[in-house]
Amino acid sequence: MIKDLNAADIMTKKLITFTPDTQVLKAIDKLISYRISGAPVLDDNGNMIGMLSEIDCMQTFVQSAYHNEIGGLVKDFMSLEVKTITSFIGIVDLAEFFLETHFRRLPVVDNGKLVGQVSRRDVLRAIQKLS
Repeated sequence: MIKDLNAADIMTKKLITFTPDTQVLKAIDKLISYRISGAPVLDDNGNMIGMLSEIDCMQTFVQSAYHNEIGGLVKDFMSLEVKTITSFIGIVDLAEFFLETHFRRLPVVDNGKLVGQVSRRDVLRAIQKLS
C-alpha cells in the first residue's frame, strides 16, 4: 500500500554532487547536461554542506555585471541552509511537504551522510506504479 512507502523506497541513490571547490561554470555545465535543477555539495568526508541550484548559479551572471568576470567556486554561490529529510519519512508526509512548500527535491541524509534525493516526480512515479 502506498502509505507504507517511505523516502528510502523511492529516492534516487546515484546523484550528481559537487565539492565546494568545483568551478561554478563546470557545475552549470553538469546541471544542463544532466537536465537537473540542482545538486548537493559535499565535503571531503561525504557530509552534505550545501546545495547548488539553478537560482544560485544565476547569481554568477548578476555578479558578473558588477565585477566584469563570470565564474567562481561553488562555495561562493551554494545555499548553506538546506532542508533535508531522513530515509524513514513516509511518502504521505513527503507529499504533504511538497504540497506546502516550493521545494522540487529534498536531499535524504542519515547520520550526516547523503544517502539519496527524493523529488516531487519520484512521489508521482510511486503513485503511478501503485495505480
